[in-house]
Amino acid sequence: MLVIVPKRKHSDMGAGVKRDYQGKEKAKKNVGADQPRNAYTSMFEAFRDELDEHHDRRNRIGKVSRDVTALSKKIVRKLSRPIPRHIQSEIDGRLKEIAELLETIQPDVQGMNRHRYPLFCLEEFVEAVSFAHYLHHQALMTPTAAQEALPADIELTAPDYVFGIFDLTGEMMRFATSVTALTGSMPTGETPQKSSGGEAQSEDHRDEESVLKRSILADMQDVSSMLQICPTVGGKSGTYAKKLGIMIEQVCKVERLGYGLAVRGTERPKGWMPDLNEGYTGGGDGDDFGTGD
Repeated sequence: MLVIVPKRKHSDMGAGVKRDYQGKEKAKKNVGADQPRNAYTSMFEAFRDELDEHHDRRNRIGKVSRDVTALSKKIVRKLSRPIPRHIQSEIDGRLKEIAELLETIQPDVQGMNRHRYPLFCLEEFVEAVSFAHYLHHQALMTPTAAQEALPADIELTAPDYVFGIFDLTGEMMRFATSVTALTGSMPTGETPQKSSGGEAQSEDHRDEESVLKRSILADMQDVSSMLQICPTVGGKSGTYAKKLGIMIEQVCKVERLGYGLAVRGTERPKGWMPDLNEGYTGGGDGDDFGTGD
């Protein structure tokens, strides 16, 4: 039996048949015909090319920013645990990936374009490297050191650094909570005290009085006080106030944790975890710890 298959009316492969509201096939437009040009056509074509380049650049920067954010968060999660050799090598690998990603957009964020395209990933990067710096040295990373740690020739702006330090207090709160639950005491480090001449004393002459013991709570209170008196940096309206309020609440949670250890520490079993979601129940009203207007 011979079957005759009719030929398709349209030769375009994969193209559907466009029809009007009555179901009739629309006439195919001659897309190859030259469009009328005038004195302004070339100008608008230049605008079109510039906008296409702008959107392509923004998409590239946005993708890299998301990838760097994810890698920075992975570094922070690893830092919250004891750091054996294999974890440190994994962190170094993440930093290498971040460097490779940032190098792909380095030409796109030079000069004026650095402030034209947001790089929120740098806030997460500052959070990660400053948390690592704090765990090793029990000190706040300076903006200069954070810029030097950035593995690309990209400017680290003031909002990038300050908002990253805001996020750092959250990691310090989680670290203080987990260590306190495991050890039954607030994380505390020993910092060599400066002598009257401004120089640190040597190991041979260091005694108990020359070593300053500082808890993570004291460090968080210092960072909180510093950020509360600093002038507001750039960013979206209300972002600074929101992050400031969150930071104050995080410090209050660690303070309540310290109060609980001092008052009822011996009554609690080992491994006890505080309920940090409980509201502040001390003297005064809650407005003292709010975010403000």
